[in-house]
Amino acid sequence: MALPVMPLLRLARAGFVMAREGVFGLVSLPDLPAGPRFAIAMARLLERRSVRNKRADLRLSDALNKLGPSYVKLGQFLATRADVVGKEAARELSALQDRLPAFDHDAACAAVAEQLGKPLDELFVSFGQAVAAASIAQVHPAVILDKDGTERKVAVKVLRPGVSRRFQRDLESYYLVARLAERFHPPSRRLRPVAVVDTLAQSVAMEMDFRLEAAALSEMAENTAEDPGFRVPAVEWLRTAKGVLTMEWIDGRKMSDVEGLKEDGHDLEALGAAVIQSFLRHTLRDGFFHADMHQGNLFVEPDGTLVAVDFGIIGRLNKRERRFLAEILFGFITRNYRRVAEVHFEAGYVPAHQDVDMFAQAIRAIGEPIHGHDASEISMARLLTQLFEVTELFEMRTQTQLIMLQKTMVVVEGVARSLNPNLDMWRTAEPVVGTWIKDNLGPVGKLRDAGDALSALARIANDMPLFADRIGRMSEELEKMTQGGLRFDDETAEAIGRAEARHTRSGRAALWVIAACAVVATYMLL
Repeated sequence: MALPVMPLLRLARAGFVMAREGVFGLVSLPDLPAGPRFAIAMARLLERRSVRNKRADLRLSDALNKLGPSYVKLGQFLATRADVVGKEAARELSALQDRLPAFDHDAACAAVAEQLGKPLDELFVSFGQAVAAASIAQVHPAVILDKDGTERKVAVKVLRPGVSRRFQRDLESYYLVARLAERFHPPSRRLRPVAVVDTLAQSVAMEMDFRLEAAALSEMAENTAEDPGFRVPAVEWLRTAKGVLTMEWIDGRKMSDVEGLKEDGHDLEALGAAVIQSFLRHTLRDGFFHADMHQGNLFVEPDGTLVAVDFGIIGRLNKRERRFLAEILFGFITRNYRRVAEVHFEAGYVPAHQDVDMFAQAIRAIGEPIHGHDASEISMARLLTQLFEVTELFEMRTQTQLIMLQKTMVVVEGVARSLNPNLDMWRTAEPVVGTWIKDNLGPVGKLRDAGDALSALARIANDMPLFADRIGRMSEELEKMTQGGLRFDDETAEAIGRAEARHTRSGRAALWVIAACAVVATYMLL
């Protein structure tokens, strides 16, 4: 297997930068095997002397900023896990969400004019300096004129120049790691690392097209029109293109400013519950959720309404997956571990040859320690380690359709915990999950499913004439083949001939190789 040179060099550079910035000195996961412990010890030999005196909270942010946008995305995830990286490190990493250096203002103006096909002064009354800059884009305040001549403030999101190319380069490195892992580390194959990177690549491609983000905002607005305490900004479609998104300006405080929220008099515990319950409501009810709900993408308006922005990454679940998710969550809430285990088998998450009762026992070992305890008493690092060990023990393969959900659930819980360190995840989730179970798996839900089944049968009945016509044509073709033999068009026949010629040449070459080997073997025996 030939290794591509450039992705390998980029990976080496990433490891070197992290080692030099002292990132590996922050690793303290429990029960780490001897091999990784030795590798970390070797990497720490590369640390710069000045790093050893640097606060731990600065190491990760400095390294990730140097490595670029795809690594900044990693930092955004870690910023929600204060219990894993430490409160100081999480606070510093939160800067990666909205305080990266902005690119040149003139370049932003030129990009907007080019994308929208008009001079900037025809599009906006005013176009201000960037007020927030993240790994993918930056946001500018602007003013537009409505049809009635009134001025209105908007937010204009502009794609960073060259960011798409940089992401593609980093994705090549991720693919290299994934393929090497699948080739040389068989236990990792059940985790399907290549499929995971495929999912990441697809989400990044969608995130780079702001027209798709605008569509996601529009869909979420329709889904949540009646939801209490949650909304999304309205889109200005005529000022939106692939690299530019114009939307309603939000006057609110970012959820990352916890002290500011306290000063405003907001109930932090209620806000934490609203984050989790809104996410679960969107996921279970609509099958459509914001898959990047970190603190930098959430605002709180003066009346306490939660406003979500940045819909570049979204997730979807079909009805079957939503049912499995609800039953698993409800099983944990009610401590019905046997049912949790059965749902995993019904969904195909656990191979059929495994033992249901043994799996239920393993699930109990995970669920019981977190019942009756608030978040401040639970080590998420240890819990995640135990979950990984269980998936390996029972040969569970990674479900690529659930990657966004799994990642977002961790992020959302981390955001809620930043507002309420004593959050009880299960008690907070119970009202939403219990209501969904009652409405969809109870008598009303069964009647609705029966109605859906009848509708499906009616559609099939309407299509029966079309099916009959197709079957009739197939029957005629089969009759012709029986009488006249199988016929190919000229292009197909030519392709078969070329393949047969290649096969014949390969066969002759193989025979010559075998003959040569036989001659050499005979000579050696003599």
